[in-house]
Amino acid sequence: MIPLRVSDLKQYIYCPRILYFYYVLPVPRRITRKMEYGKLEHVEIQQLEKRRGLKPYGVLDGERSFHVWLESSRLGLQGVLDMMITSTTGEIYPVEFKHSISKKGLHQKYQLAAYAMLLEDMFRKPVRYGFLYLIPVKTIIPLEITCSMREHIKKVLSAIRNLISGERIPGYVRSKHRCCDCEFHNYCADLR
Repeated sequence: MIPLRVSDLKQYIYCPRILYFYYVLPVPRRITRKMEYGKLEHVEIQQLEKRRGLKPYGVLDGERSFHVWLESSRLGLQGVLDMMITSTTGEIYPVEFKHSISKKGLHQKYQLAAYAMLLEDMFRKPVRYGFLYLIPVKTIIPLEITCSMREHIKKVLSAIRNLISGERIPGYVRSKHRCCDCEFHNYCADLR
């Protein structure tokens, strides 16, 4: 089984060509301004989160862990979760910080669900909810982790492995907004 990262799942849902250029036809990536800014924001929000209570997450008491390394041999998946909340009642919640104002990003929701699945495999307990923290608007979005999300993640992981082993360039997502911020934009000659 080809080992994958949770960020691969997010990228595939955003645009499958990103993974083609990352795994099949490795080319130099362009680090975008948005990527650099996002890293700085993650550091800042982590410092703020250390001082905040858990009430905005609907958790009365518990503790936070940052940059949590997770992996599952069953899923062939690994990644670093931005923040994990462990309540005093034993519930575990994944939290992902996002430089986004949109609540609609499926790629971000499935990324969070994949982290929930990794937490389940590592801690051997169900994870039913997680949170997206939208940094620019300081908004916490609770997200239920459903069975259909888990099944979709398994299908996407299989599709990614097929893309890599098949070595064929996939179609692209028709979105000028997505393409202009893409680190591989220069390699998609058919989009110009």
